[in-house]
This record gives sequence, C-alpha cells and structure tokens, in this order.
Amino acid sequence: MQAAVVTDFTKPLELLALPVPKPVHGQVLVRMQACGVCHTDIHAARGEWPVKPNPPFIPGHEGVGVVEALGPGVQGRAVGERVALPWLGSACGHCRYCVSGRETLCEQQANTGYSIDGGYAEYAVADARYVVPVPDAVTSFDAAPLTCAGVTTYKAVKVAGVGMDTKVGVFGVGGLGHLAVQYARLAGGFVTAVDIEDEKLELAHQLGADHVVNALKTEPVADIQSRGGLDVALALAASNESFRQAFASLRRGGRMVCVGLPAEGDLDVPIFETVLGGLSVIGSIVGTREDLAEVFSLHAAGRTRVIAEGRELADVNSVFEEILSGRVPARVVIEY
Repeated sequence: MQAAVVTDFTKPLELLALPVPKPVHGQVLVRMQACGVCHTDIHAARGEWPVKPNPPFIPGHEGVGVVEALGPGVQGRAVGERVALPWLGSACGHCRYCVSGRETLCEQQANTGYSIDGGYAEYAVADARYVVPVPDAVTSFDAAPLTCAGVTTYKAVKVAGVGMDTKVGVFGVGGLGHLAVQYARLAGGFVTAVDIEDEKLELAHQLGADHVVNALKTEPVADIQSRGGLDVALALAASNESFRQAFASLRRGGRMVCVGLPAEGDLDVPIFETVLGGLSVIGSIVGTREDLAEVFSLHAAGRTRVIAEGRELADVNSVFEEILSGRVPARVVIEY
C-alpha cells in the first residue's frame, strides 16, 4: 500500500510502499476512502507538542473507509461496513473516565495518527470497538472532517452549555470553526465569528453567523464588548493572541472553551477579573464515540454542511503549507 510516513520531525512526509497491515485480535482492517487533514497532523509531523509521537508513524485521525477483514474475536462489526477512525483509537474501558462517559480523558488511550498509525495510507487497522459506523446518507468525503473537526466542535458547544439566546463567539473560522458556527446555531446561539481572512468570514456568514469581525481590520474585543460581550467564547485558532481576545470578549458569567492548541504559549488569566466576573475557563478535548454518532446523525438529516477541498495523498506536504499559510477556506480531504 502507499502511505505518507513521518520518518523525521525535521523532514517532509515520505511517500512509501508498505505492506498492508494485518488485523490482530480485536482489530479490523479498513480500506481507506478519505482522510481529512487536521492542524494536529502538522503538529504531530513536526513534533511540536510536549508529548511527541515516535517516528516512523502514519498520521491522520479523520479516516473513513470500508472494513475489509476482521481480526480474531471481533464482534459487532462486519466486512463491507463503512466506518470512521477517530482520534480516540482506543481506551482502557474500565477507568473512572471510561465508565462515566468521559472516555476521551482515559489516561491509557491510544490516539489514531499519533501513537498508532492513522489514515494517511490506503489501508489501516483499528480497534473494532472504537471505530464508528458512518450512515449511508453521509458521504465518506463529508464524514472525514466530521470525524475530528465536527465532533470536536460539537463537544465544545455541549461543554459550553450553549442554549437559546446564548451569545457565542467563534474565534478562528477554518476546519473547526465553520462547523462550530453551525453547531452553535443549532443549539440556539447567536454567533459572532472572528478571523483574519475575509473569505473565511464570508463563509461563516453564509453558514449562519449573525456578525463577523476581521481582527486585522477591527479590534475584536472592543467590537464585541460594544455589543454586550459574549456568554461563550470558543477558542479554536492555534494563536495565543486569539485566545487572549476570546477571554477578553466575555461578559460577566461568561465561559471560554479552549479547543485549539498553539505549539507554544500559556494562557494568562487575570485573577481579579475572573473572580469578580464569575468567568470560567474550560478545556474541551474531542468528543466520544456517542458524540460522533450524533454528529453523523445531524449531518445525515441535512442539518450541517461540510466545506472541504479534495487532494491526493501525494499532495500531503503541499497541503500542510496551504493550511499554515491560511489559504484553505475550511478543510482538505485526501481521497483514495
């Protein structure tokens, strides 16, 4: 099979011909049809986070494909079934987090495309318990971005407690942000989208944002506070300045949900304003298998749109550069 492999954090991904992996006990072999490209893949390929993957490895945690073979002991999955391979590749299943519906906090988890090989390949093996079936009404092309960008922002909107008449700010309109706008609207929120690209802000407006702010042309905190401030700020951009703006845009009782992961930097939270304003800072990681099933159901019902562009696996290094330069309106999907 062809695969894009991280062989060294200082080098581009290499396209290699590798043997098709064989599923062992509890695994399925999946023939990939599509895999979204997430900013996390770039961090992984460059070893930019404190906990680093171990080269060589295959990135990609938005993989969607068809089950071609079952390993010994697999139950509940079938050859020919279409499934998604999300960031949560597996978890222990019995710790306090797993048994309380918070499996994404499991300290023994394995992560697709990070600690185990992912979807930047024509085939991948995965734990049969943690793949998620894709409804017939959802294309593999759309399902790929929903597998991370969708479920991550869907979970963030849940964690934030967005409801009717909630004033929501989406900071960063890209692969995650264009879906966050839609989920916040579905939950009943009034959405302000903040970015530095007019094209992305126009997309946010088309997807239902009530107000948009170009942070290069207008000071976003002043603009948002002049309109009463935010109940919820979703910090999605991998930018320390964007995080600062998100926090400063909150009104009393507001909640900032941290989702994006800048390679470096800390969040400076002013204690006085936080205490007197009753403010909350919340970290939100990707959603669970059940969250992803709900995301797929919403999309199958026509409630959301995925904005993405297709590429070939051979384009992966140039795609990374496109994403870093901000030239990608929303998501890029590798098609096989």
